[in-house]
Amino acid sequence: MQFTLGIEEEYMVMDPQTRELRSHEQRIVEQAHKVLRDKVKAEFHQAVVEVGTQICTNIEEAREDIAQLRKTISAIAGDLGYSVGASGTHPFSKWEMQLITDHPRYFEIVNEMQDAARSNLIFGLHVHVGMENREMALHIANSVRYFLPHIFALSTNSPFWEGRNTGFKSFRTKVFDKFPRTGIPDYFGSIEEYDNYIKLLIKTNCIDNAKKIWWDLRVHPFFNTVEFRVCDIPLTIDETCTLAALFQAVCAKVYKLRMQNLNFIIYNRALVNENKWRASRYGIDGNLIDFGKEMEVNARALIYELLDFVDDVVDDLGSRPFIENTSRILERGTGADQQLRIYEQTNNLVTVADFIVQQFLVNA
Repeated sequence: MQFTLGIEEEYMVMDPQTRELRSHEQRIVEQAHKVLRDKVKAEFHQAVVEVGTQICTNIEEAREDIAQLRKTISAIAGDLGYSVGASGTHPFSKWEMQLITDHPRYFEIVNEMQDAARSNLIFGLHVHVGMENREMALHIANSVRYFLPHIFALSTNSPFWEGRNTGFKSFRTKVFDKFPRTGIPDYFGSIEEYDNYIKLLIKTNCIDNAKKIWWDLRVHPFFNTVEFRVCDIPLTIDETCTLAALFQAVCAKVYKLRMQNLNFIIYNRALVNENKWRASRYGIDGNLIDFGKEMEVNARALIYELLDFVDDVVDDLGSRPFIENTSRILERGTGADQQLRIYEQTNNLVTVADFIVQQFLVNA
């Protein structure tokens, strides 16, 4: 089976002088539509631009697409008097000052969720991995839930919120926790059980469509994909591609086990949540729980174990160089670690925002 990839990134739009978040009044989106068409769209807040790749056959193709998207959005933003960057949260801009995009869907969300929605000023990375059918997608989603905290830890890139060092490597996840139907999903025994859950929520007016399931991982309601939604948007193109390659690889590995009539152990959602919390707090510098050994293990050691686990599928996927970049992230630190280093050196959050902008097109 070919594990196709689709990647979505959310960028922050800033004032080039002050580095405050700034509404672009959809001008960036309108200009970008002319060259990127439906690969770019507006988001809930007016200081956000969302992009998405085409369906890519491999990670090399996805990297070319992401690099082109970042370069195009950066150039258009620059021409219009803005700058763009990628971080899970802005270091100091306040959500209370940000405008909501003029769209009925967004007004409906605000009406329902009030300040939980207005304060949801966060920037994420979504990775879709294509499957042969939704039944296989659900089997893989059930199994790979265990690995979400490991890969999420590598993505942590939101240590600051409204001008404060939060003490978290990913505060974005804490902001998003205020929404319903978020976090690690439950185990579902069949695709029928999953679909019946969705139908019940719609029937009882909890949601009006399946896209309002905002879990860290979901079987996509319309496509045969597993959609990974747990990660902060990374600073750089290379980090995005490494995370996407890891998600693709764990899917391919679980599929390979299934084809050999083997299954990966299914762990309880509450246990996986313990690791997610640790990853959001400490990133790659803390301990995660090895549930098999029933003990704490250094997060870096568990991530290297994950690399060993997927090693026999990465060459077939053509993703080894991207997977190997994981080691560089572990050596250099995540986006959060780098932001915190800049802040420790300068005690200046504007300098941190400068750094975020500078990293946006590294190796593009």
